Amino acid sequence: MSYIRPNYDTARAKAGFGWSVSPCYHAPMALTGTSLREFNLKPEACIAAYRDGRPLMYEFFGDWLPRLAPATPPVSYGHVNCLGSELLFPDGGEVAHTHPYGSLDEAIERLQEPVEWAKAGMAPFFLDFWERMKAAFPDENVGFSFGVEGPLTTAYSLRGEGLFTDMFDAPEKTREFLRLTTASIIDYHCWRASLTSAAFPNPQGGGMVDDIASFVPHHMFDDFVMPYWEQYYAGITTGVRRAHVEDLRRPQLRYIEAIGLIYFDPSISHKLNPPMLRDEIRVPFGWRLGSFHYWYMDLQAVRDFVFQAAADGASSVFTIIEGSLCKPDGKEKIMAFKQAGEEAARILSNGGRRADLARQVSAAGRERFWARFPE
Repeated sequence: MSYIRPNYDTARAKAGFGWSVSPCYHAPMALTGTSLREFNLKPEACIAAYRDGRPLMYEFFGDWLPRLAPATPPVSYGHVNCLGSELLFPDGGEVAHTHPYGSLDEAIERLQEPVEWAKAGMAPFFLDFWERMKAAFPDENVGFSFGVEGPLTTAYSLRGEGLFTDMFDAPEKTREFLRLTTASIIDYHCWRASLTSAAFPNPQGGGMVDDIASFVPHHMFDDFVMPYWEQYYAGITTGVRRAHVEDLRRPQLRYIEAIGLIYFDPSISHKLNPPMLRDEIRVPFGWRLGSFHYWYMDLQAVRDFVFQAAADGASSVFTIIEGSLCKPDGKEKIMAFKQAGEEAARILSNGGRRADLARQVSAAGRERFWARFPE
C-alpha cells in the first residue's frame, strides 16, 4: 500500500518553525488535589478534575493556553491488557502492567487467537468510563485513551526482557512473534477507529509511539525493527507518517529517515541534541523541554533553550504543562518559553535566519546547550 513520502530536499524548509505549550491532564489533577489512582479508576474523580481543574488552570496560566479536551485516563497499555497483561494502578504512580507471555511459543500461539477487543481485559470498564465522561461533557469531543504502542514496545510489554534474548536465541521465531504482534496492533487500531466511525486506514496520516525500539542495537534494526515499522505504517495509514521514539542513539537515526517520516519527536533523548538530528537526518523534528528540566533552569536558561534549539535546526520546540509547573515560578518559566517561542517565530517570519537566533542566546546558554544539557 502506497503512502505519502516526504521530499527531503524541501521537507525542513516547508516545515518552517513553530512552538507550542500544551496542557496535560496532570495540571487539573494537581490543581484539584486529585490522586492519579482515583483519576484512573473512578469516573467521578476524572470528571471532577476536568470540570473543576481546567478553569483553575486557565485562570492561572491564561486563556492563551490551548484547549485541553477531556478524555478517559491515558492507559497506554490497553491493547496488551486485552492480550492478557494485567494492569497495575499503584498509589501515587503511573499505570504499570505485567508481561504475560513466558515463552515465544506461548506468545505466538496466543497471538494467533482472535480477540473481541470490546470484551477483553479492562476494555468494558473503560468503554463504560468513556460513556460516563461523554454524558458529563456532552458538548465536547471526549477522547478514548485506552491505548496502544508501537511494535517493539508492545512486544516487550508482552514478553518482558526475554524479547532481547529471543532475538539471539530464536531469531526466526522472534520475527514471527513481531509480525503477529504488529498485525494485532493494526487490528486494535481498526477497532478503535470503528468506535468513532473514523476512516481506516487513515488516508491523512498516522503516528507511532515505540520507545523500546531504542533498545535494539543499530546493526539489528534491519532484522528486528524496520520490517515491523513498515508493516505497522502500511496497516494504519496511506498518508504521512509521524513517530515518537525516545532515547535513540546517533547510529540509529538513519532509520528515522529510511521509514519515511514527515515528523520525528525524540522527546526525552539525552544521547541526542538538535545539531546531531539536523546533521544526521533530513526529517523535520521537534525538541522538547521536559517538565523536570525546569527544576534546574532559570528564566534566561529557558529562553536560551528555545533560541538555541531553533538556531540548531529544530522544526518545533514544545513543552507540556504538568502538575509540577502549577506554581508561581512554574508559570514564570512557561511564560518565558512562550515569549521566546513567539520572538523566534517572529524573527524567522520577518526574513531572519537560524543563525540570527543563535545571537539571542546568552554566553552561559551557549556553553550549556548542548554540551552540558540537561545538567
